[in-house]
Amino acid sequence: MLKKFVDVKEGETGPVLLSFVYFFTLMCGYAILKPLRDEMATAGGVKNVSWLFTATFVVMLVAMPAFSALVARWPRQRVIPLVYRFFLLNLLGFFLVLKLDVVAREHVARAFFVWVSVYNLFVVSIFWSFMADLFASEQGRRLFGFIAAGGTVGMVVGPFLVQHLAEPLGATHLMLLTAVLLEVSAQCVRLLSRQARVVQPRAAVAEAPVGGGVFAGFRLLFSSPLLLGLALQMLLYAATSTFLYNQQAHIVASVASGANARTAAFANIEFWVQALTLVLQTMVTGRLMARFGLGVVLAVAPLLTVLGFLGLALVPGMLMLIGFRSLRGASHYAFERPGREVLFTSVDRETKYKSKGFIDTVVYRGSDSVSSWMYTGLDKLGLGAPALAMVAVPVAALWLAVSVWLSRLARHQHPSAPAGTSALASTADAVR
Repeated sequence: MLKKFVDVKEGETGPVLLSFVYFFTLMCGYAILKPLRDEMATAGGVKNVSWLFTATFVVMLVAMPAFSALVARWPRQRVIPLVYRFFLLNLLGFFLVLKLDVVAREHVARAFFVWVSVYNLFVVSIFWSFMADLFASEQGRRLFGFIAAGGTVGMVVGPFLVQHLAEPLGATHLMLLTAVLLEVSAQCVRLLSRQARVVQPRAAVAEAPVGGGVFAGFRLLFSSPLLLGLALQMLLYAATSTFLYNQQAHIVASVASGANARTAAFANIEFWVQALTLVLQTMVTGRLMARFGLGVVLAVAPLLTVLGFLGLALVPGMLMLIGFRSLRGASHYAFERPGREVLFTSVDRETKYKSKGFIDTVVYRGSDSVSSWMYTGLDKLGLGAPALAMVAVPVAALWLAVSVWLSRLARHQHPSAPAGTSALASTADAVR
């Protein structure tokens, strides 16, 4: 049955399905927390997103060295569940503070906004580091699209649960459901670690601590063209995302009057993003990557972003926005994100858990912060929505160029690879 959707081979079915469930629980838990965060932000008077992005970036600067210290000393099957249970305890703390009403809700809202922003990037980055450690490069090209679909299903189920359980149970009590899902994620790590030898022989030796220094993730980043390219790619993706987020807010506000109408508009956009993503992840990603290689897979999202911002500059309307957001979001989650993760499958373990985490969290949130302040400044200078869309076009074009260069670098590391593929067996040399 599974072979209808993904090219699984003998011994892979169990780990692939477990990885699907693992990512589902993570993203379903986040999808439950996201509307709680947004509601508290509105009720608590949280308005200045730029300051909150900056605060998130500062927290990331502290969190990443702490995580690096853990993976340097302890094996992954202990560190990853430990991190998830740390976040679980944080969540229980927020639940108690809200139930007991011992802190002003406005302060709790700000802290919760920053915490959820850190939590989302951190747990997802750790998930993909584990996947890159568990599966080989060839397996990643075949399987990561389907595994990523588990997260998409979670992003669909989470809001459904909030919609039907928030009123009868109380919104705050849904935090407990996320806590349960986090524990399920921790148990998936334990079970997948036991199956490492089944997935691939080399994964069994990866249970040892990573070793290295606390700031190795930052140091390794500047010792490798591959990692610098991945960091720049992430920075440019985040920058275009911030500009698009603000464009979306302006367009929706101009065509939808009232909170209910705006909520319905946002929900409509997210529905099409997730629906299209799920179809592409389960039906297209693995086959596209195997047939055309990472070059095409990595280029789709930035190319659509260039065309989308040009479209918004010319026709800044709701239909253009929905089409742009749907195609860009689906292509990122279905193509670019799995493709990026394949690039990490053949690098050394210290790079997977430290440099990758630094790129996925600190670089991402740093770009968020800078881009948000930049957009705010340009908006105050009087640039309208079409002009601001045009500002994002060269940024997206640079993102496209970096993505193409990354795929060529990967092929250059293994020149004997067949045409149209991205064999990365030698890319570990680029980061050592």
